[in-house]
Amino acid sequence: MSIVWTILIGFVAGLIARAIKPGNDSMGIIMTTVVGILGALAATYLGQAMGWYTAGQGAGFIASVVGAIVLLFLWSLIAKNRS
Repeated sequence: MSIVWTILIGFVAGLIARAIKPGNDSMGIIMTTVVGILGALAATYLGQAMGWYTAGQGAGFIASVVGAIVLLFLWSLIAKNRS
């Protein structure tokens, strides 16, 4: 059941990150969900490396949104350089 919650929270975090970040991010629902999930994972691993979270403890919702925003900025830089 935790995988379902991770996907659901990742989707919502991805939607909020796309709403907060300015610019045109042309990606569908699946990529929005993937960005949100990867943002949550990145926030979890960074938080554990910095000592903010213990092993096995996930990042919070706000940290997941921040991680997704960072990934969206990286995505836009890569997409800009490709074209």
